[in-house]
Amino acid sequence: MKIKPGSSVILLLLTPLTIHAQNSRATVELVPQIAVTGRGEVKVSPDRATIQISVQTRGSTAAAAAAENASKQQAVLAALRALGLGNDQLSTINYNVYPEQRYEQGKEPVIVAYNVTNTILADVRKLTQVGPVIDAALSHGANMITSLQFYASNTEAARRTAIGTAIEKARADAEAAARAAHGTLGTLLEINIGAYSPPPPRPMMMMARKDAAQDSTPSNPGEETLAVEVSTRWRFLPAQ
Repeated sequence: MKIKPGSSVILLLLTPLTIHAQNSRATVELVPQIAVTGRGEVKVSPDRATIQISVQTRGSTAAAAAAENASKQQAVLAALRALGLGNDQLSTINYNVYPEQRYEQGKEPVIVAYNVTNTILADVRKLTQVGPVIDAALSHGANMITSLQFYASNTEAARRTAIGTAIEKARADAEAAARAAHGTLGTLLEINIGAYSPPPPRPMMMMARKDAAQDSTPSNPGEETLAVEVSTRWRFLPAQ
């Protein structure tokens, strides 16, 4: 390699850079544990009800059946509003128009009439109104009560009570397991509260009113069971 006069050369010596990585592993202490699941149940009394009220009409034409249905359903709604139910408690949940046909062998079906069904849902917020609502609806044109369901509107306090009961049961089972293993129960390491869903509305069988002069239609909401499950882990202290 020739170097011209007046030139300067800088020689860089590159040496491989070696990085020594030292693997470090955290030491995990294995703690003897007892895992237990507990279930807590609380009885709750429903304080509300939903009623599905239907008006079914039949006419020679769809328009005629629909017009009669609308007139009767308006009368039903007016009667329910007179009992104090607001518009937020009354909603249409189904409206159906279907032809009634006659079938003869070898012939095309013939429409003989049209049936219209209009169903509203009444959210009754006082259980004392359940009977009067049913009676008022049937007296003003409704001819089907397709559903009556009771439900509890506020279950938060009952849910928390059930959680406490579930934890108490879990602890009692964990203590029993610790004794059986010749040790004692230590501190609580973990607790998980299971997903909660309120009790589903409970359908009730209903009695049809035979006469308008009879007493209000009876109803009995009974009680519902609210349940919560919790899973727990406890430290186990073996006997020395």
